[in-house]
Amino acid sequence: MSNATPATPAGNGQSTKVTDLEIKDAQLIFNSAWEDIEVECGRENLRFPKEIILLGGAPGSGKGTNTAFIARTRGLTCPPIVMSALLDSPEAKRLKDAGNMVGDREVVGLLLRELLKPVYRDGVILDGFPRTQVQVECLKLLVGKMHLLRREFYDTPLSIHFRQPTVHIMVLFVDEKESVARQLKRGQETRAHNEEVKRTGIGQPREDRPTDHDEALARRRYRVFKEQTWDALQSLKEIFHYHFIDAQGTFAEVEQNILNELQYQSTLELDPRTHDRLRSIPVASEIIIHARQELVKRLDSYELEHNELFAKVTAFIEGKVMPIVLKHAISGVALINTEHPLLDDALALAMLIDVFSERGYHAVVDIHRIEVPEKFDLKTGLIACRFKKVFRIQIRFQGSEIRRG
Repeated sequence: MSNATPATPAGNGQSTKVTDLEIKDAQLIFNSAWEDIEVECGRENLRFPKEIILLGGAPGSGKGTNTAFIARTRGLTCPPIVMSALLDSPEAKRLKDAGNMVGDREVVGLLLRELLKPVYRDGVILDGFPRTQVQVECLKLLVGKMHLLRREFYDTPLSIHFRQPTVHIMVLFVDEKESVARQLKRGQETRAHNEEVKRTGIGQPREDRPTDHDEALARRRYRVFKEQTWDALQSLKEIFHYHFIDAQGTFAEVEQNILNELQYQSTLELDPRTHDRLRSIPVASEIIIHARQELVKRLDSYELEHNELFAKVTAFIEGKVMPIVLKHAISGVALINTEHPLLDDALALAMLIDVFSERGYHAVVDIHRIEVPEKFDLKTGLIACRFKKVFRIQIRFQGSEIRRG
């Protein structure tokens, strides 16, 4: 991706180790790029994405295919930042035209400026970074700066622009055999597509990579990924949220694997202070764990401890409510208004809701107090009113579907 000083190549299949020199190089590279953008933009405008998803994957693992799905899963509407495309951007071209080498420093500078664009404020998928150990160290330094900015602006009116950063490492993985097979298949499909475009003049030609037509080159490309990008991403495993996605299966299977990995987790995504504020409120999944057992326990207690009241409630449901519900069997929604004094008892209301829950309905009761004129004083013109309490019962259930045609 760049002409940066590479990490020392791994030998005998062993992982690359970060040397002190590489760390020092990264610090020099990052600090130089950071100072430039801070002078250029102003510290209060260094507003980076709340969420960064670093997307890596073996050749043929489906990064391009699955990027849009990952974005939808995370609610991101902005396009991904693809480093190979960024290095072909007008900004990168200007550097090249000026005789500059696009090394790690230039790559980091281009990326920092891109990340500051408002379209990425809520989150972005970053494809193709980091790919070297120097870039790994630069990423760590960037996240450190983001945390520093958050602390600096925490108690200021600008705090909403410097939220707790969330960084995900997402690796789509296929083995060497599958990767080579997919690369060669892609090459065949690309060549056939481009020939059809040339013949008909319809459509746009696709990028045709030489490695997609040569098994030895496809295999070498996979091994370069394992030796460089794989090691770079693995070195971040203990620092950021890491997601290993088995991409060997069908599209549907891979999408399900992605969904399983990217489920919302408040502890990972909320600011710690926000999370602490909400901690005392139970999440829905917790309160429903024993809901069935608790419902059974309550219904049995109604029968055993409040037999008379329970009998009145079930008689009311059977005689007054169910005839109306039965008339709405098609729609699955029944609305009943009643002033029955039985429901003045809070326990009776609880019984009514529980009975419907046990029978497979969803019952909601609203209490409305309506002012009703009762007397009119001719001398003073004052109207005396009484309040009428109306219970509005809404019953929902699975209605009957009618096929037409």
